[in-house]
Amino acid sequence: MKRLKFFLYGITVPIIVLIIWQFAGNLSNMAGVLPTPVAVIKGWEGWIFGEVGLGLNAYSGTWLSNVQYSTMRVFQGFSLAAILAVPLGLLIGWSRLIAQFLDPFIQSLRPIPITAWLPFSIALFGISDMGSIFLIFLGGFYAIVVNATQGARDVDRNLIRAALMMGASRAQLLRRVVFPAALPNIFTGLRIGLGISWTAVIVSEMVAVKSGLGYVLWDAYYVGRMDIVLADMVSIGLMGFITDRLIVSIERFTLKWRFLQNH
Repeated sequence: MKRLKFFLYGITVPIIVLIIWQFAGNLSNMAGVLPTPVAVIKGWEGWIFGEVGLGLNAYSGTWLSNVQYSTMRVFQGFSLAAILAVPLGLLIGWSRLIAQFLDPFIQSLRPIPITAWLPFSIALFGISDMGSIFLIFLGGFYAIVVNATQGARDVDRNLIRAALMMGASRAQLLRRVVFPAALPNIFTGLRIGLGISWTAVIVSEMVAVKSGLGYVLWDAYYVGRMDIVLADMVSIGLMGFITDRLIVSIERFTLKWRFLQNH
């Protein structure tokens, strides 16, 4: 019953938005700029289920392949970011010496927006997947490393003292005390970093590659297919939501004790 109520609450606002959108689209003279939800669904249907290369519709039947391109790039860039940022963040949060060397450098680069890296990425990698993966890596890296650092710094000192009294080495402290205690912060960083990674893939695909949801978004706008533009935006949101739920599911499995305490 609780799950049903949660589901109903969750779809209430989207339904209201769709109804207002449909009425606004029918009453306005902006059909070319703001197609109604019905028109978007029809365009999306052809994009997903249409025959590839059908007539003059360049998007027909290409939805799945473009979703796969974008998802694979996000997976590669985000995975690289997590593999590097989690241990690096733990070390920065745990060691003052490492923090003095690395933290100022990372914090000075962190405010640079992804769009500012685009020219450098194209100059370095050209129009290729590596340029897109590089930008996705940057998008996810900073959120993960900052949260992992904070997680390591917030570890209960009583836990550290108890481990030291039991003869734990610094390496054992980091692996068996600091890392598990920092996991809630790490998962927060992973979720934020994943969201930024989806932003980065769309930005990069508009310029740095010729496939994926970002490329279709810009191409459809250029040729005036606003129904595909809006369907693309919904697709991006949907993929971001699905991948975020995946991270949450992993978090729930890994941190069962935390969710049992909260419920």
